Amino acid sequence: MQDALIIIPTYNEKENIENIIRAIFSQESRDFEIDILVVDDNSPDGTAKIVSNLQQEFSEKLFIENRKEKTGLGAAYIHGFKWALAKKYEYIIEMDADFSHNPKDLIKLYNACAKDGADVSVGSRYKNNQVNVVNWDMKRLLLSYFASRYVRFITRIPIHDTTAGFVCYKRKVLETIKFDKIKFIGYAFQIEMKFKAWKHGFNIKEVSVIFTDRVLGKSKMDGSIISEAIFGVIKMTLKGLPK
Repeated sequence: MQDALIIIPTYNEKENIENIIRAIFSQESRDFEIDILVVDDNSPDGTAKIVSNLQQEFSEKLFIENRKEKTGLGAAYIHGFKWALAKKYEYIIEMDADFSHNPKDLIKLYNACAKDGADVSVGSRYKNNQVNVVNWDMKRLLLSYFASRYVRFITRIPIHDTTAGFVCYKRKVLETIKFDKIKFIGYAFQIEMKFKAWKHGFNIKEVSVIFTDRVLGKSKMDGSIISEAIFGVIKMTLKGLPK
């Protein structure tokens, strides 16, 4: 077992899952050895079967947890976090299956925590107000950019890309946050996790990355996710959230 675990939540990612697993493992080096956990929400397209077949090749490095139903991104990640903590991993990294997060940037997130003193490192599309996004239409880009600025303004959290899903946590951060107090299950989950880590006083560092929209498969973004993120932040800030 390595000290770093990549968690990939999946639902109908048969077009991407094998390629992303191979691309991640290709980034390994003597100083960066990793395991992968796929958390699959009972994908009807056979995503889990593809991962199971690859486990023969990547023995003791590739793992899969099969959940019975699709209950949200946050629930899938919390399942993975609990698994990672039980297995004693020191660094736990969130990552999408669709290549929107470049596997070559994994080492940046890892080093920010393992070598540069961060407790949480965020793969940021908007660090220093620069926009590093490829293949998004203007409407989606503006929505994402101003949503992050809105969250920063409302919460005062010192992070430019508050909705980012490419994140590395030190073990102690996940041990501190009470998962049973998490309120959001969609993309607002990403905001809430960063907000709670910040409120607990952990050091959060943004690392500039380039985000590329998926080429294969279907996006999981919909109106309810956006609504949760926008209105959830108001509730989170005004009422406060249990740590």
